[in-house]
Amino acid sequence: MGLLDDLTKFLETRLDEFLKNNPHLELQALEEQLKEEEKEAIRLVLDLQKQEKKLENEILAIAEDVKLWHHRIDKARAGNREDLAQAAQEKEASLLRLGNQRWGQMKAVQEKIQKARELIEEVRKRQKEVKAKARAAQANQQATNSNVTSGWNAGESYYNQGFGYGTGQSKYAFDDLEEKFRNWEVEEELKQMKEH
Repeated sequence: MGLLDDLTKFLETRLDEFLKNNPHLELQALEEQLKEEEKEAIRLVLDLQKQEKKLENEILAIAEDVKLWHHRIDKARAGNREDLAQAAQEKEASLLRLGNQRWGQMKAVQEKIQKARELIEEVRKRQKEVKAKARAAQANQQATNSNVTSGWNAGESYYNQGFGYGTGQSKYAFDDLEEKFRNWEVEEELKQMKEH
């Protein structure tokens, strides 16, 4: 087990170093995690709202039954049927207890809905923060890459003119493609690190 633990520790260290050197990837992973948390919280709110509606409908149905049995109590007493009035009172009391129980359950569900909505807002706030950090990290990385390659770009105009690229816009023509390749190369490097 010692070798496996050492290997795991080594890979985690390498991954941490890689993410430290490529903070935008770590931020992308965090952004994905936050999206999943938001989806889960939204699903939770929807499920809780269904429960709330079900309990609300049960409470309304119980209230109708309470009215019915209250009317029957009065009717039984008016007909001098105290035995039926007593049984109807017990039924009414049982329904009132059930109604109170459902009311308490509905209030608990409403509190959970409120907490889940607060969680959604917190996650969305965090997403904005992470996006801002990702933009800053990307700008920082582009500035770093720009400084590193500035020596190479010194001869660019010579090569652009020499190969018919002298429009002045050619250095921007492949920025999107360059970004895609960089992302792919980083992902490939990460895979290789995981395999070795």
